[in-house]
Amino acid sequence: MRVVIAGAGSVGRSIARELIGNGHQVLLIDRLSKAARMKDALEQAEFLYADACEIETLDEGRLDTCDVLVAATGDDKVNLVVSLLAKTEYGVPRVVARVNNPRNEWLFDDAWGVDVAVSTPRLMTALVEEAVEVGEMVRLFQLQQSSASLFEFTVPAASPVAGTAIRAITLPQDTVLTCIVRDHRPIAPTPDDTVEAGDELMLLTTPDQEQELAGLLASWRSEARQAGRG
Repeated sequence: MRVVIAGAGSVGRSIARELIGNGHQVLLIDRLSKAARMKDALEQAEFLYADACEIETLDEGRLDTCDVLVAATGDDKVNLVVSLLAKTEYGVPRVVARVNNPRNEWLFDDAWGVDVAVSTPRLMTALVEEAVEVGEMVRLFQLQQSSASLFEFTVPAASPVAGTAIRAITLPQDTVLTCIVRDHRPIAPTPDDTVEAGDELMLLTTPDQEQELAGLLASWRSEARQAGRG
């Protein structure tokens, strides 16, 4: 997979390092000359020292041949412009954009060519909420094109769902159990798998079903607490 990353700061370089480690081809675009000093640390990456908001730069970077564009600069305006150009001018299949200021998050949608918006403050909030209490429903992120959201729910001890086969669990309409994380390892769930206490459930659902899903998970948490008191 060929990935173009706009922004060779600490975030862009970290993403590039992970992608290269996974065998992907990476081009980093940054207009700051100081980014050239970072090239030695990422020998397998290509570098283009230019303004990512310019069509000439994106032509030179062969954006029409990339599979994913990551707008990872520290400037939301730049990330939006690069995302829009990538999607409308080059038809990049997937555009991922970094949101620096939470107040700008509403702008990062398909109207600006963004498929997935990543807000560091939102992710940090999710991690804090996840650590508050087992059994809380935590929103991890929202997909911009479909508006579906991925939620995490850690199954409490004594929860009524613990030990239940997935085929016997009724989830709200348009809600999918995408993954179970058990003992720090992801599991692709099958109907015959059982849910165990301490499992982290990754659930994808639509905005219309969020309230129903929250109610279901709250009932699992409430019954677990009652069982614990008993």
